[in-house]
Amino acid sequence: MPDARGAPHSGSVASSPHVPPQARRHGSALPGDCLRFRLPAVPTSAAEARRLTRQQLAEWRAPSDACDSAQLVISELVTNALRYTDSDSVGCEVRLAGSLLRVAVASGGAGPRRAPGRAADDDEGGRGLLLVCSLAQVWGVRPREAGDGHEVWAELPLSPS
Repeated sequence: MPDARGAPHSGSVASSPHVPPQARRHGSALPGDCLRFRLPAVPTSAAEARRLTRQQLAEWRAPSDACDSAQLVISELVTNALRYTDSDSVGCEVRLAGSLLRVAVASGGAGPRRAPGRAADDDEGGRGLLLVCSLAQVWGVRPREAGDGHEVWAELPLSPS
């Protein structure tokens, strides 16, 4: 099913060393405020993405629930990008868009090394996209404009409905 921009998205998962930000806007939370950063494909990058997201959302004075959800979503998306692609780095974006918070992670390189599988009841992992799906109003995957890799994005409410 396409989203508002015509890009396909999944509505149901069941069926279907520190690098500083490259660009950052400071100040009050105005629509369009955006944090962008690139992280290397190393195990500590998910934690760094959470830290940078938490820091920016505190600066924007985002509600704590939105901050918690955004940190979880960016962590899951970065982890999946590192685990399932041959990318040597990931590009991350956190953007205020009206009453929504958009989180996106882009990876390049050759497509997935392996497809994510369905988690068994006793598996410790494999439920990241289920979490993203439950927290996001809408989420999806689109090819990168550069032509290689893809971007996974999620739009989260800034305040509870």
